Amino acid sequence: MRNAVIVDAVRSPMGKGKAPKDGKPGGSLSGIHPVELLGQVFSRLFERNDIDPAIVDDVITGCVSQVGEQSGPVGRWGWLAAGLPESVPSTAVHRACGSSQQAADFAAQGVIAGAYDVVVASGVESMSRIPMFTSRLGQDPYGPSVNDRYAPGLVPQGISAELIAAKFGFDRDALDAFSAQSHQRAAAADLSGEIVAVTTPDGTVVDADETIRPQTTAESLAGLKPAFRTEEMEARFPEVGWHVTPGNSSQLTDGAAAILIMSEERANELGLRPRARFHAFAVASDDPITMLTGPIPATEKVFKRSGLSVNDLDHYEVNEAFAPVPLAWAGHFGADPAKLNPRGGAIALGHPLGASGARLMTTMLHGLEETGGRYGLQTMCEAGGMANATILERL
Repeated sequence: MRNAVIVDAVRSPMGKGKAPKDGKPGGSLSGIHPVELLGQVFSRLFERNDIDPAIVDDVITGCVSQVGEQSGPVGRWGWLAAGLPESVPSTAVHRACGSSQQAADFAAQGVIAGAYDVVVASGVESMSRIPMFTSRLGQDPYGPSVNDRYAPGLVPQGISAELIAAKFGFDRDALDAFSAQSHQRAAAADLSGEIVAVTTPDGTVVDADETIRPQTTAESLAGLKPAFRTEEMEARFPEVGWHVTPGNSSQLTDGAAAILIMSEERANELGLRPRARFHAFAVASDDPITMLTGPIPATEKVFKRSGLSVNDLDHYEVNEAFAPVPLAWAGHFGADPAKLNPRGGAIALGHPLGASGARLMTTMLHGLEETGGRYGLQTMCEAGGMANATILERL
């Protein structure tokens, strides 16, 4: 069987997903069109790797809000914006928050199958310019049958996070302590190797994450109010303790990431160093009300396929959509807290939806190299109860 390997992985800095308003500035990347943001990441990727970009077979790009400035094959426009060869095609992937993790998995699976030799997997989301739910246009995405099946109705992900906290017994102190740790770990980590600079239209060079707050403590988070508490939800879910706040949830963020994937044989022919190989993949789904527990069955599935267990892993990236999600995953598997998002997660770095899967994979690759670890697992909760799980082996 052919090995699919990662030769390089880079990401933009994370900018606050905040548009300019009432004369106040937006986030550091809010002034840049998402196509330009992704295009600059593509440019930096090929500046770092001395190969002809025309040999790329496909560009697979994750994006969640595929509307407006992110509509159509956004990866194609980003590729052309970077001045890269017109001969290279692209497609867009939507698996909710796991879109660019799925893009990387599809790319690697295509290499393993022999359909590709060289692929770029990527993701982009500008939450400043295309806010969440823009693509719904005020319409119901579920339809009558789904609404009837899950009457009295599906719930926002924040409610799902509250249900997980209640089910697993996480109180407010536990969520806030984990969230403060995310900021502290991100602030302490050397993330420079995974970040490539982005230049905004006014000439500002952004080369560091804007979202990390090193001064964050559990005590400073304790004063924030629950974000999803309403009379309707209190009546429907009396077991919930209402512990989920903006401080223990992922931040809205602008960002992009790109991963250069190829067969091991092709990498060797080109004189490039394979840095990690794709070891195993899985997708799974769970109850769409609790929703965010999908990483648990996805991880069980990928362990079964790989023959590995949590004890074989040196690094785990579990997307911090909300603090209860990685805490529930870690509790279920008896995972080592020191190996869980050791370079900080989405609570500190933010969650630019379609870019997050590629961002987590980039962070995990650099983290494995920094520590000398062998195996890393990445998993993400996704809308509707879905989840991806991917195991990398550092080479």
